[in-house]
Amino acid sequence: MADDGLWSRLYGRPYLLLVLSPLFWAGNAVASRLAVGEVSPMALTTFRWSGVLLLLALFAMKPIMADWPVMKGRLPYMLAMGALGFTFFNAFFYIAAHFTSAVNIGIIQGALPGLVFVFAYLIAGTRAGSGQLAGMATTLVGVGVIAVKGDLSTLASLDFNAGDLMMLGACVVYALYTVLLPRRPKIAGLSFFAGLSVAAFLTSLPFLAAEIAMGQYVAPTPFGWAVVAYCAVFPSVVSQVFFVRGVELVGPGRAGVFINLIPVFGSLLAVLVLGESFRPYHALALALVLGGIFWAEWSKRGEVA
Repeated sequence: MADDGLWSRLYGRPYLLLVLSPLFWAGNAVASRLAVGEVSPMALTTFRWSGVLLLLALFAMKPIMADWPVMKGRLPYMLAMGALGFTFFNAFFYIAAHFTSAVNIGIIQGALPGLVFVFAYLIAGTRAGSGQLAGMATTLVGVGVIAVKGDLSTLASLDFNAGDLMMLGACVVYALYTVLLPRRPKIAGLSFFAGLSVAAFLTSLPFLAAEIAMGQYVAPTPFGWAVVAYCAVFPSVVSQVFFVRGVELVGPGRAGVFINLIPVFGSLLAVLVLGESFRPYHALALALVLGGIFWAEWSKRGEVA
């Protein structure tokens, strides 16, 4: 009963839930670095979604079975979305961690809102105001600062960090997934997440097979299994549940601002947990990314008003 009371109190505090969600998502960047040498990227991706499916089988079968008649009519869409948003994104994400820092990964994730604007215009014809475009451009400049490590001479030599480019690729994939989300079937959020998780697991298997065939597979060590468990439970399930509940309590507009905490938490965790360096160009990039996001959000609200 005490646990039920504690859970009820937590579930009724939207701002705590909305802070914990980006914290756990940011923890995925740290986990990706901790996984290096402990479990290979595609093994981490496949085992992560295996763990998610186990949790869903234990706790979410009732809504899934209720929504199955609708889901089975949209299987190609579900498969494509699971591949985009979960398999491809995480594959890029975890491979990038072998070549770049968690600080960089966290800050580059801040490019997502700007990339969503781009794809929303290209795919859905959604137009952005001048303030939103300026904010988006500022955010992308911040990512550019990371890519060149604050040194413009990098542009002349084209000496970019492969990990930073992979992480930018992950953001492109996830932005595309985000823009296609409104086309989702009319089913419960948990059922939709379950369908995407099944798709993520299935579409990760060929990549895992390729990793094994190329001799790149690293079976999880005991610590590697701990990383897998964190990734399966916190950024995959708990953050999703907490964020959905936060949106339910305060609305999507106010809740969406909290996503901007991901690059902040990612940078802090990288420094505190991994002992990574936080250099002046990181501070400049973080300021540009967050400033651009808030500029775009403020402009959007002003235009709506």
